[in-house]
Amino acid sequence: MIIIGDKLIGDGVTRKSFVCNLDACKGACCWEGDFGAPLEQEEMETLDKIYDKVKPFLRPEGIKAIEEQGTSVFVEQERIQATTLVPHNAACAYLTYEDNGTAKCGIEKAYEAGVVDYPKPISCHLYPIRVTKYPTHELLEYDEWDICAAACTNGKKLDVRVFEFLKGALTRAYGEEFYEQLKQTVIHRGGELLDE
Repeated sequence: MIIIGDKLIGDGVTRKSFVCNLDACKGACCWEGDFGAPLEQEEMETLDKIYDKVKPFLRPEGIKAIEEQGTSVFVEQERIQATTLVPHNAACAYLTYEDNGTAKCGIEKAYEAGVVDYPKPISCHLYPIRVTKYPTHELLEYDEWDICAAACTNGKKLDVRVFEFLKGALTRAYGEEFYEQLKQTVIHRGGELLDE
């Protein structure tokens, strides 16, 4: 465990190998699971504001789900707000597909097209890190999921750890200083891999 300010970073984040392999998984994390992507309060407001701009990038079933349920929903069992799901298959309502069948976030497509300035929910950007917020601190943990097995193999082959793969997302969430401090702490400790 590494502690930086009020952030507690689990060993999996710094000692597990990971690089997404979309050729293998096709972005299954966008349609697997029991609920959508967890959202911050300000992200719920952002989704409301940008929906009309994102809508042209979405699939008809995603649009239908959002217009029936809202741009986000409350997940009772988790006590969180999350992205809306398509009822019949539990895929994220913002999910689209590339020509090769790989999942792609419709919000991210709108962002890449320069239509909105919000790339995607930070919980998606940070995955496979899951953040749990407590009154006094935040806990960042590696979320091990069998659908990401190819990403673990790929990370090991490329010698990239979870936190390194997520440099952009961690910097977006917590700033460059946080990322550099995390990196230097890992180097200083000589953190051996957990998956060897």
